[in-house]
Amino acid sequence: MSRAPSSWRSGTRTLRRIVTVGIAFATAASLAGCAQSERGAGGGEGGTLTFGAAGAPDLFDPFYASDGETFRVTRQMMEGLVNFKPGSVDVEPSLAESWEHTPDGKTWTFRLRSGVKFHDGTDFNSDAVCKNFQRWYNQTGAGQNNALSYYWIENFGGFADGKAPSLFQSCENPDPNTAVVHLTRATSKFPDLLGLPSFSMQSPTAMEKYKANDVQAQGDSFVYPEYAKSHPTSTGPFKFDSYDQSNGTIKLVRNDEYWGEKAKLKELIFRIIPDETVRKQELESGAIDGYDLPNAADLKALREAGNNVQVRDPFNIMYLGITQKNNPALQNLKVRQALAHAVDRETLVKANMPEGASVATQFYPSNVDGYAPDVQKFQHDPAKARQLLAEAGASNLTVNFYWPTEVTRPYMPDPQGIYNALAEDLREVGITVNPVSKPWNGGYIDDVDNAKADLFLLGWTGDYNTPDNFIGTFFGTPTNRFHTASSPWGADLAAQLQAADSEPDEAQRSAMYQDINRKLMSEYLPAVPLSHSPPAIVTSPRVQGLVPSPLTAEEFASVSVSEQ
Repeated sequence: MSRAPSSWRSGTRTLRRIVTVGIAFATAASLAGCAQSERGAGGGEGGTLTFGAAGAPDLFDPFYASDGETFRVTRQMMEGLVNFKPGSVDVEPSLAESWEHTPDGKTWTFRLRSGVKFHDGTDFNSDAVCKNFQRWYNQTGAGQNNALSYYWIENFGGFADGKAPSLFQSCENPDPNTAVVHLTRATSKFPDLLGLPSFSMQSPTAMEKYKANDVQAQGDSFVYPEYAKSHPTSTGPFKFDSYDQSNGTIKLVRNDEYWGEKAKLKELIFRIIPDETVRKQELESGAIDGYDLPNAADLKALREAGNNVQVRDPFNIMYLGITQKNNPALQNLKVRQALAHAVDRETLVKANMPEGASVATQFYPSNVDGYAPDVQKFQHDPAKARQLLAEAGASNLTVNFYWPTEVTRPYMPDPQGIYNALAEDLREVGITVNPVSKPWNGGYIDDVDNAKADLFLLGWTGDYNTPDNFIGTFFGTPTNRFHTASSPWGADLAAQLQAADSEPDEAQRSAMYQDINRKLMSEYLPAVPLSHSPPAIVTSPRVQGLVPSPLTAEEFASVSVSEQ
């Protein structure tokens, strides 16, 4: 996920994590010196690649994570039962070689790859699979918080205590190479969701030894166990080595016992560089070998300098989020419609988004099933916005508008510039805008997910290709960041989304999602869709073999670094 996404994902969490890093990069030269000393001599296979990460990971246990920078790292170390084909959103076998399901879609039998071991030498088998499922399902206390078990809650629902319905029922292991997963209902997203980093298979031995489930809430933050900070253990082509927080570097090393094709790199370094301009300078100086989400204005110069600039197909959405919990005016549909007419999305896309971006008319791209071409559309119309505000008795509307700092997202390449443009649009129709800016992992996501923001900037890169992964994730829980529970239709929308996801007939399911998309734009409008953006990733001429992913889920095992 992602992979919020990354998924690479939106980073949905409720409490502030303890693993946050504030790093000052004094000069590009000092960073270059550090990176070059780490890289050492050599190149090609066996060399080291240093990648500029846009932010610090929250932790290294992906089950408790939902942010893209955590998943970028853990994806290199960890594997699930299924994976996504390189450069695609289609599922392929991973630790499961094949699978089949009963006609009702409730029982799934996975044939497991034999001879696979976790990094600590523990055998990967059906017992390990069921122990992972039972770990997820049996979370208690802080582990049930949406901030920690976000992907479980969004995809599976409740836990073993039965307080909320769960998609998961049980797991059995009739023999070491066969795992059988029983679900409580059919779902369009199975087994695709098992490709999310959160559902990576992790060593039962290491999780028990280092108390993986011993996460504690402490005030507004979490205290993570030793496992999540220093001992993540799975089966992937790289293994965790160290996290130097003072220098902002994460070091992974090749897993020479890997069951498949070994990684070409000996070492993979992630250097945390929140500022996109500094990332570009570091690439130019040779301090790093690549970074994600380059500024669209820099793409031409980066290419002319000989770098590899690869633009992914857009599989995302950016939206203007609306929280109905605290500001009663936002519970009025006319006010939300006024917001949609106030924002000038056409100009926003032309001025602030990369080439190839497009205006969004609904909450997922047109290549996802259930897209409705005939939804209600909201043209930029300040006069109409003022009229609607007046009709709602909200001509003097004041909103707290949150936007994030210290981050660049695939769908949101320039948070401050996007905020400035939208805030100006809102002021033009008479809305008083109180700006609130916070670091992405330093309060922003926490406040948004605690429904403290009236308006906020956020988005989503699809984890896999189903409607449920987009609008089910956004609006399937009435008490989440949008707090649709404040409207009488919030629970009904959630029920409609679950019914569509559970429909086994593909044509009927598609029709149900089209109907939901129409209602989202005409009757509900819980947020304002803004744009779809094709994010780029750049590497130096020394780097070969990187396959860009529309899920922004690149894997580095295929990458090599040559001398020049």
